[in-house]
Amino acid sequence: MASELRPRPADATGAAAAGSTADAAGAAFRTHLDEFRAGFDADLAAWLEERRVTTAEGPRGAGDLATTLEEFVLRGGKRLRPALVDWAYRACGGDSPVAVRPLSMAVELLHTYLLIHDDVMDHAETRRGGPAAHAEYRRRHEEGGWHGASDHFGQSVALLLGDLAHSWAVELYASTLAAGGSERLHRTFSEMSHEVIVGQYLEFTVPDRSAPTEEELLRILQMKSGRYSVERPIQLGASLADAPPATLAALARYGRATGEAFQLRDDLLGVFGSPEKTGKPVGSDLEEGKYTLLIFHALQRLSEAGRRELRTALGARDLEPERMRRVLGLLEESGARRVVSEMIDTRLAEAREALGSAAISAPERALFRGLVEYLRERDR
Repeated sequence: MASELRPRPADATGAAAAGSTADAAGAAFRTHLDEFRAGFDADLAAWLEERRVTTAEGPRGAGDLATTLEEFVLRGGKRLRPALVDWAYRACGGDSPVAVRPLSMAVELLHTYLLIHDDVMDHAETRRGGPAAHAEYRRRHEEGGWHGASDHFGQSVALLLGDLAHSWAVELYASTLAAGGSERLHRTFSEMSHEVIVGQYLEFTVPDRSAPTEEELLRILQMKSGRYSVERPIQLGASLADAPPATLAALARYGRATGEAFQLRDDLLGVFGSPEKTGKPVGSDLEEGKYTLLIFHALQRLSEAGRRELRTALGARDLEPERMRRVLGLLEESGARRVVSEMIDTRLAEAREALGSAAISAPERALFRGLVEYLRERDR
């Protein structure tokens, strides 16, 4: 298994030097990501404003949905996926910011559509430090005293809001194709859209299946987020730049390993993350009943009594603080948190190796190396 691989130990002096270099690479990556986000958000805001104005010219009330979506998209977000599209495009020789921007915006709006629907399915009340879309529309319904059930209204409008984000993503993607996109680009975008939906469905049904295997959970991890978060955005940018097959293959290996590390870190943050940094309460993934590799490895290692307590807590709403602390303690004591952390380290080592064989420009190579270190220490 890949999770059994371990990086070769280094002496203390070498480890300290390597750690210092890695920290610097991670810090540089965060700086570049912040710089990208500033320019990207300005372009995205301008595009969204155009769509809001156009939509508002339609039937009365139509502009409300566009206005809410605009506010939701611009509320926050790391913008990692569109940055990877842009950087992969430039890494492979692309030199037209105008050509790549619609594609990177399409990826961000695809992400928005999935977030909105994901919050409905997970019963998540917050997103990016504010109310989830369905929670916001539920509130409007309640305060307006409108007809029908507030919960149903909120969820229904959120689904429509996600659909609108998806339609805008397709519009932006179609403009890229019309300007000269390739069949390879089209296939990658289609696969990206399909994989994450199937992966979401599989994750949604896992708690109702008996004893999923580690292989099944890894497959869900890959489809739901591993590919969609890193591998596919990189492939999109590289395909738009018409990268040669060998470069595409090396970047795919890098993206697959990095994407899996991204999701594994997300799984840890969904349980152990700081609410101030993640925007979600401690143990949110437990209350949502997410059967992740963290849960799998804990159940493999706990006593019968520990397994029983963890199973009854999984998906239970409003866990009392004491019970939440007890369950988090079980995840620590079982060694599951350590195992998942080691899986992350292994994948980041694989990503470094794959990146070394990719024929790409030096500035973007440094950015992709920085992403590895950023993921190593990510806390939000």
